[in-house]
Amino acid sequence: MKLYVGNLPYQITENDLRSFFSEFGDVSEVFIPMDNYSGQARGFAFVTMDSRSSMLEAIKKADGKELHGRPLKVNEAKPQEKRGGDFRGGGNHRGKRDNYRGRR
Repeated sequence: MKLYVGNLPYQITENDLRSFFSEFGDVSEVFIPMDNYSGQARGFAFVTMDSRSSMLEAIKKADGKELHGRPLKVNEAKPQEKRGGDFRGGGNHRGKRDNYRGRR
């Protein structure tokens, strides 16, 4: 069962989150997305708990609790939505110029 954990300090580590959430049950995975440009954490993470009961307890007890001086926002992670449209490569729209300009 996957949790979304928001409002994290940028210096947070996987070990910090693993030890914090292990209070509520077994933690099977911690994922901290990193910014591609700066290389630092993006301020949120996903924590996977071993059971639904552990996840619900973590939400109940950790939401609003401070970690490194910041109140956490903890809730059930939503499934990732499909991004973007139908991209079929770059280019300059050759062969579709009329459609590109709004003509049909």
